[in-house]
Amino acid sequence: MLTFEQKLAIIESFPELERKNVSLGRVNFQYEESAFDKKNVVYHLHPNGNGFVYAELAEGYQTDDKGLVNIRDFDESELRTIIADAIKSLAPRSNEEAAIIGDAPQELWINSENQTLILIEEDDLWNTYAGLNLDGTFPSYNEAVQYLEEEGFKRR
Repeated sequence: MLTFEQKLAIIESFPELERKNVSLGRVNFQYEESAFDKKNVVYHLHPNGNGFVYAELAEGYQTDDKGLVNIRDFDESELRTIIADAIKSLAPRSNEEAAIIGDAPQELWINSENQTLILIEEDDLWNTYAGLNLDGTFPSYNEAVQYLEEEGFKRR
């Protein structure tokens, strides 16, 4: 198990994160550029080595009901990976996504290979996009969801 100081050094190596000291010697690290209301990436890192990473939107992590993963027993590689995945999951839309979506409501769908499709409603049809490329067009939301699930995608 990494010590509190080792975990701090690893977390502080992510320039996207801003340290926020909280009570009882605990530390939070926030991602101010988050596209979501959730900004805490590291939550209540304690001097005893216990702490949590918000990974509800990241693929492949078993989270509690608050979307947190306990990092007490993580090694350096595991800690770096989960933090990078958490930041990526909270990141704002790319320029490509923003160009396609604009202000329209949208859903992000991700598969096990971290490929992303965007599902949006346009002119009474449901379209999926891979970057700027139209991937598919469906007459209903349910048909689009069925396609995405059959292709191994999960809603983010």
